[in-house]
Amino acid sequence: MATSTENSPSFYSHNEMLARLFHQMALCYRYLGEEERFRAQAYEKASRTLSGLKEDISGYAKDISTLDQLSGIGESIAEKILEFLQTGKIRTFEKLKKKVPEELLPLLEVNGIGPATLRYFHEKMGISNRDQMEEALRSGQFDHTKGFGSKKLENIKRALKMHKETQSRMNLWEALKAGERVLEELQKMKGIKQAVLCGSLRRRKETIGDIDAVVTAAKKDWKPIIQFFVNMRDVGKILASGDTKASILLAQSDIQVDLRVVLEEEYGAALLYFTGSKEHNIQLRTLARDKGWKLNEYGIFDLKSNHRIAGNTEADMYKALGMDYIPPELRECRGELELARNHSLPKLIEQKEMKGDMHLHSTWSDGAADIGDIAAHIQSVYPNYEYIVVSDHSPSEKIARGLQPDEFLRQFEEIDKINRELGSPLLKKGIEVDILADGHLDVGEDLLAQFDWVTASIHSGFTRDNTKRLRKACENRFVHCIGHPGGRLIGKRAGYPVNWAELFKIALDTGTALEINSQPLRLDLTDELVKAAIEAGVTLTISTDSHALSQFSYMQLGIAVARRGFAEKSNVLNTLSWKQIESFKKKKLKKLGLP
Repeated sequence: MATSTENSPSFYSHNEMLARLFHQMALCYRYLGEEERFRAQAYEKASRTLSGLKEDISGYAKDISTLDQLSGIGESIAEKILEFLQTGKIRTFEKLKKKVPEELLPLLEVNGIGPATLRYFHEKMGISNRDQMEEALRSGQFDHTKGFGSKKLENIKRALKMHKETQSRMNLWEALKAGERVLEELQKMKGIKQAVLCGSLRRRKETIGDIDAVVTAAKKDWKPIIQFFVNMRDVGKILASGDTKASILLAQSDIQVDLRVVLEEEYGAALLYFTGSKEHNIQLRTLARDKGWKLNEYGIFDLKSNHRIAGNTEADMYKALGMDYIPPELRECRGELELARNHSLPKLIEQKEMKGDMHLHSTWSDGAADIGDIAAHIQSVYPNYEYIVVSDHSPSEKIARGLQPDEFLRQFEEIDKINRELGSPLLKKGIEVDILADGHLDVGEDLLAQFDWVTASIHSGFTRDNTKRLRKACENRFVHCIGHPGGRLIGKRAGYPVNWAELFKIALDTGTALEINSQPLRLDLTDELVKAAIEAGVTLTISTDSHALSQFSYMQLGIAVARRGFAEKSNVLNTLSWKQIESFKKKKLKKLGLP
């Protein structure tokens, strides 16, 4: 089927554009009120489905009946997909944008600002954008408004500040996808010998300010490469264009991309210099000066003779300074230089060492794919996985369609049936059980005893200290892991207070694992807490918390967090076989003094 958007000069697929558009439509319906909540949920589910598709939606778009077969895509939404593929627009969305203050919609994703609050701000106070809201808060316009006490207003101010700070940065997943597209484009250019992403993206920081890339080429090709770069698809604005470097803004996202072109023999030095971090590089330059050398983006040179000592590769640069090669994720001045000098850097975990995923969701609760499709996807894309743990929500999570006990029992039957068809026990019976305010779980022990793996998580009470709550969960014989232990959502919600030293101790004493949740807005535990947990002797898991097939690739984000936290294979439970995981479960019972 030919469409008007297939040849669009954009990095972004139809799936991504439609997923983003449906998410915007869901926000519009949320703003319009409770009576539109089902439409909001429908468009949000459609957005997740499109994000999870492996192939472009245009391949499904023969007619409405073909699209209707996809989970979360009913007839009405299927019509809108066809309309977008044919025209590049959706009339319903154009009408919706006239009913709602579009500049306020992003604030619906700010913790503590709901649709009713936004409507009140707009209809009663005439506020139509973030700047006006911030000014009203600063000037005390809301100070004596019914329903807006000082604590609530303070929380809104804090949430707005957090959201604003992160709006100037991308989450790691967005940056990786954008960076990979830039590399794909650059690799089309003749004359480029090597192309790599640098900066904080190469170090895999959880948020990224802009994207840095280094390419190598013969000097005669530099000018054509710069011209090719600034005229790539999806370039919205050229910020700078010189002989060796250029900067652009991508049109659809306003992401800044900086390019540096160097000679092939300068590759290692440029890569090291432009990867950073700034503090790491300062220490390296200090070490070089102590030896009578200078270190810059062209190499290491003797100060007196200007003789070039190293620069072709990063490993050569580190070796010249008397240390082992330091992986990019560790270059944050957290003791890595001393370890490299003493040849005692950790052997960081690698994705190929993962044996399975311990936390994922299906259509039984709030996932976008059914269990059979998940199993087929894993076998096709992740053949090294020996197990995956289906971990749908428990009853308290009503918004996420948490399962009742009898539904879990029916799910068990489906898992057993699919495993028989597969001829292997790939699927494990799991649950993400809610930790209630008093630390109890919202599922009885008779049912918990039947699960292969129990992840216990907090989904409420984010302003209180939850250390005791987490302690009680760890002390439960059936809880094997604490999910997203810090409770944060990057740019949306700060984590709840936790005494981390106490939690690490109780996790160790009870034999309970702590999760590194790989969702881009969670990355929880953080890298610094991973390092502290490892030093405390705590066992970790790395899980994707997938809600769509595409999200299984988030594992690379969890791996990145683990590596930044100095994690080795031995620190992560799901690098082991399921038989070894069963032994871990038995050790927990032994630590609790139970049979």
